[in-house]
Amino acid sequence: MFIVEETIPETEAAQIPKQRGESLLETAVRYAGERHWDVFPGTWLEAVDGVQRCSCGDPACEAPGAHPTRADWATRATGSATVARRMWQKQPAASILLPTGRTFDAVRVPETAGFLALARMERMAVTLGPVTLAPDRRMYFFVLPGAAAKVPDLVRALGWAPASLDLAALGEGAYVAAPPTRFGSRGAVQWACRPTQANRWLPDAEELVPPLAYACGRDR
Repeated sequence: MFIVEETIPETEAAQIPKQRGESLLETAVRYAGERHWDVFPGTWLEAVDGVQRCSCGDPACEAPGAHPTRADWATRATGSATVARRMWQKQPAASILLPTGRTFDAVRVPETAGFLALARMERMAVTLGPVTLAPDRRMYFFVLPGAAAKVPDLVRALGWAPASLDLAALGEGAYVAAPPTRFGSRGAVQWACRPTQANRWLPDAEELVPPLAYACGRDR
């Protein structure tokens, strides 16, 4: 079980547990060893003249401290806790990135739609997998692999044009940043629905897309 302590004060995300007490290395090892997720180290933050800058050196970096360091990142991802430990020992400040399209895909929606959908799913007793909230105000719902190929047709079947909704599925060739990775000064990725034994088995996209699409339609 992941260590959680305090909550975010006075924000819409007030009920989201904030993970504390573990280093990036320990957390990456947990993801690989306990959840069997592939992990790979990304960029990290460096203090430059009192400002947190991305290690990539680009002052205009769009995801400071939270993107791959090289083009062949997919080949470096590992599901081995031992290999993950060696990777983060080389750079303990590296962000934790999880490739999608392997043990899970991720459905991405805006934060406001995500919270609306979470409330609706609770009323509908929909089984959820882990869900992250990123500092860019996007939520990522973890689902079974294969979602990226199915989601457009699922959205169309609900009467929406996929391009009309701010809803996308990330599959092979993409990745998500995992808690407690930080995006520069914008804050850290956190769990909206944290990994537990109860949600080890992920839902299919077919179960989540209807409430997510409905919420995105309301949020337009």
